[in-house]
Amino acid sequence: MERLKVKIINKSHNQLPEYGTFEAAGMDVRAWLPEGSVTLRPGQRALIPTGLYIQLPRGYECQIRPRSGLALKHGLTVLNTPGTIDADYRGEIGIILINLGEYDYEVKDGERICQMVVKSYSKVEWQPVERLDRTEREDGAFGHTGVD
Repeated sequence: MERLKVKIINKSHNQLPEYGTFEAAGMDVRAWLPEGSVTLRPGQRALIPTGLYIQLPRGYECQIRPRSGLALKHGLTVLNTPGTIDADYRGEIGIILINLGEYDYEVKDGERICQMVVKSYSKVEWQPVERLDRTEREDGAFGHTGVD
């Protein structure tokens, strides 16, 4: 498996993002809340600091995704999922969390709040045309294959 070297500054007291298992695609990222926990009421959102700053190589992005356990058990998710960190961004990584659950949720310092996935990407060069190649689906949109 290829290993990509990414420069990182960690101003928090938390460990660096890490994979939970050998085959995991996402690394767990922790909240950095030195002033104390943050309580999110149902429907409330907040920018949660991490204390992390990264320098991605050109041609890569970092995607911020929800943690499935927090989403299922508490309704806590990343609001702009997946959030994208571009290779030229050098500021602190902040995580926009929202509580879609029924009860208050307390985000604690050091808690794993999201996953980080580093991916390569391609740049698009548009090719204007008069028509597109035909497919079996054509313009079938949401729910076009039925409910069964």
